[in-house]
Amino acid sequence: MPSLTEALFAFGLEREIAGVTRFCVEPRQGVADKTRVGGTKTLDIPKIRALKPDLVVASAEENSPADVAQLIDYGCPVFVTLATSVESAIDLLRQLATITGTTAVARPIIQEAKEALASMVAATADLQRVRVFCPISRNPYMTCGRATYMGDVIAVCGGRNVFDGRRERYPRLELVEMVALNPQVILLPSEPYRFTKRHKADFEAFAEVTAVRNGHIFLIDGKMLTWYGPRTARSLSEVKRLLDIARAPGAGSERLP
Repeated sequence: MPSLTEALFAFGLEREIAGVTRFCVEPRQGVADKTRVGGTKTLDIPKIRALKPDLVVASAEENSPADVAQLIDYGCPVFVTLATSVESAIDLLRQLATITGTTAVARPIIQEAKEALASMVAATADLQRVRVFCPISRNPYMTCGRATYMGDVIAVCGGRNVFDGRRERYPRLELVEMVALNPQVILLPSEPYRFTKRHKADFEAFAEVTAVRNGHIFLIDGKMLTWYGPRTARSLSEVKRLLDIARAPGAGSERLP
């Protein structure tokens, strides 16, 4: 998983990291000469086995259960990760540091993330919640639901994900469903789907939506919503900054019961 690759490099494991996926792009120089073992959903199992890893860090969301099971059957030690909140992501980093023997190096990174989370929770405790729609795909549109890291980032930063009532973690939807929930902010991330300025046109027909009417459709670096580790503190600050724009007097925010 790209965010965990970046975190492991930050933990000082540049020499120990044997292989990464083709989506692992940070740190740019660090991953440049690493063996590529396919995509997160299309792992090259023989190539991974050839590396004879002491540890495979897998993702329950990104890697297929069949691939993980195959690696385990081949005798590869696999640590399967799943972050469902900012707090659980920080704990996951702690576990990775313990497993890889990098606790001392990782400690300040993890501490910074802990302090950023605590500070953000305190800063937004009495603020008005801002209704947020954040798609992750298009044709069909998909978004984050409950028990997702992205959804919790929004909540921690003082927002309310308008689709957090859906049972699916990543529900599909029609934009007319979004209209009924009337978000005050629409965040268009650069990943996993690369939303760009031209995609704002998808929402032009829905002028009755507060976010559209007020021009609160924001392009955002997707890493701010999905990557955790060295960038956690900066990510929380940036998401809150965007939500604060809609929270300003006269911008149509509301206090939740």
